[in-house]
Amino acid sequence: MDVYSAAVAAFLVAALLFVLALAGLSRHESASLGNSFGILGMAVALLATITLAFDTGVDGLGAVLLVVAVVLGAGIGLRLAGTVEMTGMPELIALLHSFVGLAAVLVGWNGYLHVEAHPRGLEARVLDAAGLLGVHSAEVFIGVFIGAVTFTGSIVANLKLSARIKSAPLVLPGKNLLNLGALVVFAVLTVWFVVDPMLWQLVVVTLLALALGWHLVASIGGGDMPVVVSMLNSYSGWAAAASGFLLNNNLLIIVGALVGSSGAYLSYIMCAAMNRSFISVIAGGFGIEAGPSGEVEQGEHREIDAAATAELLADASSVVITPGYGMAVAQAQYPVADLTARLRAKGVDVRFGIHPVAGRLPGHMNVLLAEAKVPYDIVLEMDEINDDLADTDVVLVIGANDTVNPAASEDPSSPIAGMPVLEVWNARDVIVFKRSMAVGYAGVQNPLFFRDNTQMLFGDAKDKVEEIVRALS
Repeated sequence: MDVYSAAVAAFLVAALLFVLALAGLSRHESASLGNSFGILGMAVALLATITLAFDTGVDGLGAVLLVVAVVLGAGIGLRLAGTVEMTGMPELIALLHSFVGLAAVLVGWNGYLHVEAHPRGLEARVLDAAGLLGVHSAEVFIGVFIGAVTFTGSIVANLKLSARIKSAPLVLPGKNLLNLGALVVFAVLTVWFVVDPMLWQLVVVTLLALALGWHLVASIGGGDMPVVVSMLNSYSGWAAAASGFLLNNNLLIIVGALVGSSGAYLSYIMCAAMNRSFISVIAGGFGIEAGPSGEVEQGEHREIDAAATAELLADASSVVITPGYGMAVAQAQYPVADLTARLRAKGVDVRFGIHPVAGRLPGHMNVLLAEAKVPYDIVLEMDEINDDLADTDVVLVIGANDTVNPAASEDPSSPIAGMPVLEVWNARDVIVFKRSMAVGYAGVQNPLFFRDNTQMLFGDAKDKVEEIVRALS
């Protein structure tokens, strides 16, 4: 078997490993194995690609650049893996999506410079003789467009998630017409480029896509950013697939299609969980029909301390814990796991209620709880726990805000109106762990804080949970 055939076989093995990785990551019990499959698949793909590159005659400078790129990339990856906290994963993933988009843009431009820019060159003549020159031009143009949209859109998502720019949506006059107009211009330019490819067309579509990507994500409010990250994940997959067609790389096509389709499906599931339109996610700027309700308090809140909370928990027969991004920021998952173990040892029925978009990344809370060794069987999704909340003695809301907001079902004018939430207010007692009375990431006031059965426990979530554990002891 020659090197090319071996590389193709390795690509198929890597693709199979990526499929197994997705299958493993779909369940708590097999997530670790799925992650291992993904790592192995990437190692196989990388090794096969490097081997194939050297076999096809990479010159000395090319070999040096290849080695430098691999070493540099691996070093940056190891550095980020060791230093980025779990709370920083959403913005890191958004940043990684931008790299995929930029790579697609560069691959597209490289394809143009090697083929369309030299219509009398060998590659162009071979493609033309096979009737594939127009297909190649379409691949170049579409790949550059998708990659550029992903690049700037991911950068905006990173800036919003890291609070470097405001999470409030950007509302330009006629924003929907701007987006639609950009798509129409892209369609016209694509046909023109396929018929008569010229450099200025590629320049225009690159700039247009960069602006569109920025505007699409900037127009989306902070409360909807988990869906945006998922959708950008899908975009990056399609960008990778487009690069695969240009590079004649079956692995990139397969993996890009897997990432693109799975990201789109996840976005669809999350949109259903948030009562959002899937089409509006792609269009950008959804969820801003109504203005935010601001920080105006809607009544008097009551406070409670850790000792009194411990007494409530000790007398309870059933407890539900609903974590949010605040728990991740405080790194409170470990004392929460300790509290859970102590309550269960006392015969208290303790379960967790996880909203589909709890935190700022799909599955964020599940990962944190698994990291703290919370048993999988007591971690339930919103739909599994909501009907039981009316029969629950105490609900602990730890760092969650928008996902437990009754305004979603009671206030048609709220920006989160219609979004399914954890109906914690139906429990006998609700204890909300917060640092202050500030609104959540979506900028919406929460009437839950002023309910008769709700009490606020102010302070760092980790410190307060540890105080409760000591009081129980």
